[in-house]
Amino acid sequence: MIEQNPLVQMTFAKALNAGLRRAMERDPRVVLMGEDIGKLGGVFRVTDALQKDFGAHRVIDTPLAESGIMGTAIGMAYRGYRPIVEIQFDGFLYPAFDQIVSQVAKLHFRSLGRVKVPITVRIPFGGGIGSPEHHSESPEAYFVHTAGLRVISPSNPQDAYAMIQEAVASDDPVVFLEPKRRYHDKGDVDTSVGLDGPGGLAMGSARVASEGRDVTLVAYGPLVKTCLDAAIAASDEGVSVEVIDLRSLSPIDYATLETSVRKTGRLVIAHEASRTGGLGAEIAASIAERCFYYLEHAPVRVTGFDIPYPYSKLEFYHLPDLDRILDGVDRVLGRPNSLSGTEEGE
Repeated sequence: MIEQNPLVQMTFAKALNAGLRRAMERDPRVVLMGEDIGKLGGVFRVTDALQKDFGAHRVIDTPLAESGIMGTAIGMAYRGYRPIVEIQFDGFLYPAFDQIVSQVAKLHFRSLGRVKVPITVRIPFGGGIGSPEHHSESPEAYFVHTAGLRVISPSNPQDAYAMIQEAVASDDPVVFLEPKRRYHDKGDVDTSVGLDGPGGLAMGSARVASEGRDVTLVAYGPLVKTCLDAAIAASDEGVSVEVIDLRSLSPIDYATLETSVRKTGRLVIAHEASRTGGLGAEIAASIAERCFYYLEHAPVRVTGFDIPYPYSKLEFYHLPDLDRILDGVDRVLGRPNSLSGTEEGE
């Protein structure tokens, strides 16, 4: 008997599609809802062919009303279903924001644990595709600050495949942030990894994406790939950078971060969202509290600017790139950088 190879190369979008398909096959209570997700397969084609295979009663094309979609999902969750809601673009989620923070996040607590709200909210987020206004946002800090929600963001096809299945199976509401500029990135996916297979589940844990000894570089979602490229570039100058893929934004796997920072003594956090009140500030403060006597330098944040996402021609100046991340690495090493121009202490 020839053993079937479970390793398949997929794009990020196809891996999500495969994970959604597996979740729907596993549990007939799983229902997909969203704008144009059925016949069209979604604007990014993540749900392509799922309505054809599972029927319009399980892959539901909804009206253009995010608040109505979310309210319907809450009612279905009350009735025992496990709805997956797609918000077409990150900038369109705000009409549903009230439902998410006022109802979805609080129902389990408000009912003293008697009511579960197993809703997965899929949100394509971030920049990098040259979209117009309201099509590029980084809203993760809003949800991380909201108690009662899990917030996760995969960075590669393997995690996309596994983590969407975990999110759907979770009894907690999950905000599932999909880096839209990575939808076409390809990678090997082990389809044996998942709820039915051996280990490898990722939703609550950070991942050491690249080991190093001099600097800890933390990112999530769209910037993990950029940080890995930065680590390779830094190695050409003799600097060893450890890249941590956060994966779970709430709760944060601080054990993995602490282990890394206690080894390197230096921390850089990168994200696309605005600097003020961003997730980088929370991580920097928490690591300073936990690892103060191990730090050789104050944590450094490399982020988007405190402005709305700019239009497409200016977007790439706004998003942290290889050079800005390497500049952050230089700062924690006390090397010449964009702020000092000289080595610190000179």
